Amino acid sequence: MSRTPTDVIHDHLIKRLEGDLEGDIAHNFSEDILILSGFGTYRGHDGIRQSSAELTEAVASGEFNYNRTVIEREYGFLEWTAKGNDNIIRDGADSYHVVDGLIVLQTIHYTTWPRS
Repeated sequence: MSRTPTDVIHDHLIKRLEGDLEGDIAHNFSEDILILSGFGTYRGHDGIRQSSAELTEAVASGEFNYNRTVIEREYGFLEWTAKGNDNIIRDGADSYHVVDGLIVLQTIHYTTWPRS
């Protein structure tokens, strides 16, 4: 039985909050994942690692809050914020396309501001 898009997206978000990047990649993302963002285009599991490393650098030791999740058919949308040691993100927005129980496309947007 294939997992629903809701199952996949919720598992992705839980694993990220738990800091389980590798478990998230293995369980929730297609090997051919395409990530589109204002920072560039990322492909495959190594692309997820690179994109994640850039976010971690932006908000080191970050506290993330998922403010709104909307899932319709095979698509998902997430609004989020983050507070790091030196920076904050107020406008995080991700979208997802889930096919056969795996995320095949993700878009990511956020702006980093100094935390002062």
